[in-house]
Amino acid sequence: MADAAVTAAPPPSGGALPPAKRGGLLRDLGALTISTYRLTQSLSPLLKQLGSSDDVTREDLASSIDVIFDALYRHPLLRSSERVTAYLRSRRLIPNEQSTEELIRFVVEQAVARSPVQVPEAIVQEFWRFFDELFSSPELKGLGEMSLDMVRLVVRTYEPLLVEVVNVLKAGRRYNEWQVRELMLRAATIRGDVVIVRRQIRALRYIKPFFQTDAKDFKAQAQIIASMVLEFGPFFVKMAQVAAANADFLPEEIAKELAVFHEDVPPMSEAEVEAAFVECYGRLPHELYMDFDTSRPVKSGSIGSVYVAKKPFLENGPEGGREVLRPVVIKVGRQNIDREFAIGKLVLGLAIMSSQYWAPHSKLTPFLRAMQEQVDEFVAGFMEELDFGKEAQNHARFYERSLRSGLWRVPQLYGHTHRIIEMEYLSDATSLTRALRRMNRRDRRRFQARLAERLLYAVLYHGLVYGEIHGDLHPGNVMVGSDGTLHLIDWGNVVKLDGKWAAVWDYLAAAVLADTGLLTDTLIEMSTHPEENRLRRIEIKASLDETLERKQVTPLTRRNFIMELQRGGLDGLYRRGQTVLQLMTNTQQAGLVLRRDYLHLSRALFAAAGSFGSLYENDSRKLLLRDVAMSLARMPLRATQEWLIYETRGIAQTLTESLPMPKFLRARLMPPLRAVPPEPVPMRAPRHQAAAKPADAPVLEPVLRKPRAPKKPAKTAPPPPNKQRAKQRDDRPS
Repeated sequence: MADAAVTAAPPPSGGALPPAKRGGLLRDLGALTISTYRLTQSLSPLLKQLGSSDDVTREDLASSIDVIFDALYRHPLLRSSERVTAYLRSRRLIPNEQSTEELIRFVVEQAVARSPVQVPEAIVQEFWRFFDELFSSPELKGLGEMSLDMVRLVVRTYEPLLVEVVNVLKAGRRYNEWQVRELMLRAATIRGDVVIVRRQIRALRYIKPFFQTDAKDFKAQAQIIASMVLEFGPFFVKMAQVAAANADFLPEEIAKELAVFHEDVPPMSEAEVEAAFVECYGRLPHELYMDFDTSRPVKSGSIGSVYVAKKPFLENGPEGGREVLRPVVIKVGRQNIDREFAIGKLVLGLAIMSSQYWAPHSKLTPFLRAMQEQVDEFVAGFMEELDFGKEAQNHARFYERSLRSGLWRVPQLYGHTHRIIEMEYLSDATSLTRALRRMNRRDRRRFQARLAERLLYAVLYHGLVYGEIHGDLHPGNVMVGSDGTLHLIDWGNVVKLDGKWAAVWDYLAAAVLADTGLLTDTLIEMSTHPEENRLRRIEIKASLDETLERKQVTPLTRRNFIMELQRGGLDGLYRRGQTVLQLMTNTQQAGLVLRRDYLHLSRALFAAAGSFGSLYENDSRKLLLRDVAMSLARMPLRATQEWLIYETRGIAQTLTESLPMPKFLRARLMPPLRAVPPEPVPMRAPRHQAAAKPADAPVLEPVLRKPRAPKKPAKTAPPPPNKQRAKQRDDRPS
């Protein structure tokens, strides 16, 4: 700012500039020449990489680009843009601090007006006093520097794609057919990105009608939000699912509208489904399955759509093998879903960074930086769910474990590719929320306690025994059979707990007891930069103290433990439980960025808590806490029963295999845990279509183990015919 003042000062009277000024001008010209020369020299590392025959790595390319941007940041022309920016802001030609405060005042007034609860005037005034102190020492960037920041963010997002393009061009430096095809694929990726960005820009049109609605009309606001999320695409649908995992932080109308995304979202198009099968198998769906209706999925999610079809199996009987048709479930991944997530991350990053232009203020910078880094960590965890190969490994691993239990089950996996998964069809199962919605009050209460106990047992048993838990166990991923059997599906996200137990226990104890000292140390250890955050421990602790005080959570000590619990009652316990879940996902206000594994652990806890909440949606919290307490008390007994049953089956199997005995006694001693499956029948494509299948395409012929099936497979009810699917869609399992 001092430079700006010197530059803006009027020249001395007398007409001619003094010699010192002429010397300063010469020095400026010399500095401009030297900086321009250094800028051209900064291109040398990048040009050497492009000219060499060695492949380029992302780290090398990023380093070369950083050298160029460093030279640009140091160029005098960029420095002079700060003076231009200061002049434009002083003339109010672009947003300045005053416009920022007016914008924040408008947003706060809208938030207060649209709040479902009355906000006391004292809190509003205290908020403005806080911002008056926050805005006391601005440190603003110039337009040139902000523009370079945005360009660097876009380039960093496309660095993997740039590396691929450069290495493809280096492959022999000859334009052969393979090279041109690879370049066209990447060009198509960019064209697809443009389509995604255009669609998301169109979704912004919902902002105006949202603010035009009545401040208390939450139903209309919820419908607008849902429409905007759907148009934004799969990435924002996934974010909406996370937001809907715990509805206590949202108005009821908005929470119900977002909860729909757990059950169903717009399905894939028929052409997209057929393209996925051609890409994976070189064949269309009707060549591999019977009654595969690509226009009618039984369920659609942010990652893909689920279909039910029939497939021939070879059943071994006394007369020999015979073919039977059995229904199977096919999960198909959406096309370019990875680009949807990458562009969604880019859009959020640009929105956060552009806020420095539309609402410039130095005190907001650390908060926005922490938010952007937290979004990056969050998206990195989401990207792991897009790998169907990894999901199949998780699915098969937990299926094997489910064979040891009678309280929870996992449908059997038949086969998979990078975009398609085939698994067992659950003929009598439906989602948790739909199953409870159809029950009367008496049956609902009986199923409530049973399902709560089984779900709690499954989650805790996975964590304590296997050291990993389901990462997205929302109500849509919990299926319930007609007999109350619990089926867990969608294993794309599994959270590992190895090496995290100490931090998790410390966090739970600190959050429940409201011990901000221990809570600060634990969150610092969970952060991405623990060494740097330790230097800010006092600041972080003060922020957590303020947060807990705002939530009316009092620290528990030996002296006040019983008294505080009695005074708070069930509402106090519920607030402490909500605090445990919320603190880990809202740390950016303290400038902390949690590592992705801990961030998705909190997401897993949110999702599981949402499933428990849906079980007791219209019941009191007292009933929920009582059932959870009773389930925890019975858990050692349940675990012992499970172990005894499994060991007894093992002993019985050993006896039946080693000792001669009649068939009826053998069947009585060793009843099958799961029905013995038939053998799959390979399906052949017509001769004129056989050449369409690539040589390296995977074969859709699963190695079956032990799927659940009725005792008489010949009488198994097939899926409803096409003409009845629209009517019975709600009854279909996923």
